[in-house]
Amino acid sequence: MGSSAGETATRILARITEGDRSAWERLVPLVYDELRALAAEYLRHERPGHTLQPTALVHEAYLRLIDQKNAQWTSKAHFFSVAARAMRQLLVEHARTRRAVKRGGARQKVTLDEVVAPPGANVADLLDLDTALAKLAAMDERMSRIVELRFFGSLTIAETAHVLELSTATVEDDWAVARAWFAKELHPEGVT
Repeated sequence: MGSSAGETATRILARITEGDRSAWERLVPLVYDELRALAAEYLRHERPGHTLQPTALVHEAYLRLIDQKNAQWTSKAHFFSVAARAMRQLLVEHARTRRAVKRGGARQKVTLDEVVAPPGANVADLLDLDTALAKLAAMDERMSRIVELRFFGSLTIAETAHVLELSTATVEDDWAVARAWFAKELHPEGVT
C-alpha cells in the first residue's frame, strides 16, 4: 500500500500499532530530519571524531523503536518522546562501556574526553543522572520525561510542551520542581 501525500506521521504510527510493519518505511522520511536534529542536540557540545555521531545515534535508536513489540503509538509526540528515551539509553550504555574500558575491562585505553555525554557531563555524571532519572520516573513519570527532553534533547519549554502535549505552564512548573529535586538528589551536601 503506497503512502498518500497527506499521510501524517501520527496516521502512519497508528498503522504500525495495528500491525502494519511496512508502515515503518513510510515513517522514515517524515521523521528522520527531526530525529537527526534531536540526536545532534544530544551530541552538540562534544568534540568532533567521537565514535558515536548523530546519524549513528538516530539509526541505533530507530532500530530499537522498530524492535518494540506491541507498541501502542498514540501520536507523533509520543513517538518522539520514546525516541528521546531510546537515545538517552544508548548514550548511557555507551558511557558504561567507556567506563568499563577505562577501568581495564578491555584493552583499548579511553580518556573521559572520548566519552559521549550531554553538554558538560562526564561519565560519572551521566551514569549518576541516569540513576536519578530512573528514581524520578518511579515517583513521577511525566516529570522524568520532561527532564529527559529538556536535558538530553535540549528542547525548549515550548518544544517540550508540544512533544508531551502539555501546557507550557505545566512544563515550567515540573521543570522547576525537577531541577530542585535533582540538585538535592545529586548534590545533597550542597543543599541546605
